Amino acid sequence: MHGLHLTADLQGCPAAAVLTEPGVLRALCLRAVRAAGLHPVGELFHGFVPPAGAPPAPQGVTGVVLLAESHLAVHTWPELQAVTLDVYVCNVGTDNSARARLLIDSLLAAFAPRAVRRQQMERGHLAAAAAAAPEA
Repeated sequence: MHGLHLTADLQGCPAAAVLTEPGVLRALCLRAVRAAGLHPVGELFHGFVPPAGAPPAPQGVTGVVLLAESHLAVHTWPELQAVTLDVYVCNVGTDNSARARLLIDSLLAAFAPRAVRRQQMERGHLAAAAAAAPEA
């Protein structure tokens, strides 16, 4: 179950429909997933609405694409010009790390942030450690 988990926190994303329109964000994400060579198996994109009584204002979107290889999650905050990205791929049978990096890089280019904080974590070491542990 070894895998790669990439995250990015984006600041200063220009105001655009991709931050507020679920359909626009969905199209971007699915295009980027396929271009990276990953395989979508399901998805959900939810646009938020202003609270009751609040003045109308653009609201964010949360989107998730389930991948045969794992997942992509995107959260937008147009009022903060911020986006968070989360890409996780399993590397069972084939190494999908390059595909995960291509996916997150293409989304970074699409959002065009002024600042980015990226993180990377390798996952699945517990299974390897458990397999190597002597039985009690």
